[in-house]
Amino acid sequence: LALWGILMTSSICLRQTDLKALIAYSSVSHMGLVTAAIIAQTPWGLTGAMTLMIAHGLTSSALFALANTNYERTHTRTLLLVRGLQLMFPLMSTWWLLTNLTNMAMPPTINLLGELFIISTLFNWSSPTIVITGMGTLITATYSLYMFLMTQRGSISTQFRLLPPTHTREHLTLVLHLLPLGLLIMKPALISGLFT
Repeated sequence: LALWGILMTSSICLRQTDLKALIAYSSVSHMGLVTAAIIAQTPWGLTGAMTLMIAHGLTSSALFALANTNYERTHTRTLLLVRGLQLMFPLMSTWWLLTNLTNMAMPPTINLLGELFIISTLFNWSSPTIVITGMGTLITATYSLYMFLMTQRGSISTQFRLLPPTHTREHLTLVLHLLPLGLLIMKPALISGLFT
C-alpha cells in the first residue's frame, strides 16, 4: 500500500498547477518510501528511513521557502503564470536548481543515500518492488524537472517586469537548508549509523 501510494501521489504531482500543492504531494510521495522502509523492519530500512526523513525535511522546507519567495513577488502560485523568473532572479534560480536536484536524489546528495538504503531493503524483501520503486523514482525526476522548468524557464509575463529584488535573508535561509545537506554527505554516519 505504501508503494502504491508513492505511484499515486507522484502521478498527482505531474498534474498540479499550484506550486505549493505540487511540493506538498511530493512530500507525501517521499514519505511513502519511508513508510515502506519502516514496515520492513530491517536495520538498512530503518537507517534509510531516518536518513531520508532528515534529508527530505531540509529539502521540502527549502522548496516551500522558494515557493514563498516567488509568491511574495508575483502574488500567485499558478505555475503557468510564474514562468521565466530565471531572467529576473538568476541566483534564486540557482537555488531552485540545487533544491530540485536534491529533491530527486541526484548524487552526491544524502537523499540518494536514504533512497538507496530503502530500495535495497525493499528489493531484498520482494524483488518485484524494484519495478514500483523504479517507476516512483522516474516520476519524481519528471515532476522535479517540470517544477523547475515551469517556474524558471520560458518567457516572463509582462506583468512581472518590475519585481522587487531578493533579500539577503532569503538567500541565507536557503544556505541554512542546503549546507547541512551538503555536509551530511561528507559524514553520513551522523544520521545513518543509528541502526546499523
